Amino acid sequence: MSAPDEFEQIARLFRPLTRGAAEAFDLLDDAAAIPSRPGFDLVVTKDALVAGVHFQPDDPPDIVARKLLRSNLSDLAAKGAEPYGYFLMTAWPAGFGWKQRQEFARGLDEDGLAFDVILLGGDTVSTPGPLMVSMTLLGWVPSGTMIRRGGAKAGDLLLVSGPIGDGWLDWGPGWGQLDRRWLPDAHRLPNPRLDLREALRAHASAAADVSDGLVADAGHIALASGLGLRLDLERMPLSKPARAWLATQDDQVAALLSLATGGDDYEIVCTAPADHPELIGLTVIGEMVEGEGIEVRVGDQVIDPGQGGWTHK
Repeated sequence: MSAPDEFEQIARLFRPLTRGAAEAFDLLDDAAAIPSRPGFDLVVTKDALVAGVHFQPDDPPDIVARKLLRSNLSDLAAKGAEPYGYFLMTAWPAGFGWKQRQEFARGLDEDGLAFDVILLGGDTVSTPGPLMVSMTLLGWVPSGTMIRRGGAKAGDLLLVSGPIGDGWLDWGPGWGQLDRRWLPDAHRLPNPRLDLREALRAHASAAADVSDGLVADAGHIALASGLGLRLDLERMPLSKPARAWLATQDDQVAALLSLATGGDDYEIVCTAPADHPELIGLTVIGEMVEGEGIEVRVGDQVIDPGQGGWTHK
């Protein structure tokens, strides 16, 4: 079955995702009107995914859609924000047929309901290149409480919310090095840490989500805060599968660095004053110091972290 034209696609695939929200105007307009929410700031973030770069070209379309939403939700989680709604751009390649587009919309519908977010608008185009999708996600925080990367102070502890390295082991250079049944969808279906947003707003001085790699994203906090950073990879939390893989590696230092720079973990790395035990449950992995640059250690050994994670050229 051939795909309907652009406007029929919007009506059939995406209008249901607005769930009748008045501000979306049934996707019949070129814009949405966001109602003000007294006492809150609107937080806006944007991410894009490209086949062969951020996901496997043969990944199911519904999984691609869910990763798109979840990776954006991870950014909001790091800001301490409550998700609200999103704008969507899809660039369909040749051969990406109507059934696949329906599956993509179904994935968005499933996670949109799960995370209580609505579609507000966007654009649908065709492309001669690979599948590319992009989302602009909106959320709310109480006025003046958004957690920035640039709020850390010298002496603050550096903490991370959960296991690091599973995304790299699930896809990328780690592909094929571990039984993937041990890492169910670590890369394809991340778990945005929205459960931490209230604790982060109350106690964190700076935060970022771990998408480019732990070293890189901790480095973003240090740079934005005008500080240096000391990070000990031996203190980094690892899942049981990651520890099993690590035990098979001859070069433990190189292996730990691979886990710390692979990216796509979607945990939260944050800073907090040393006297804030309220962030119990997060793992202390380092500290912020006066000066600049990142000192990465494995125990007593200082190592070169390279570029620290994923960068787009």
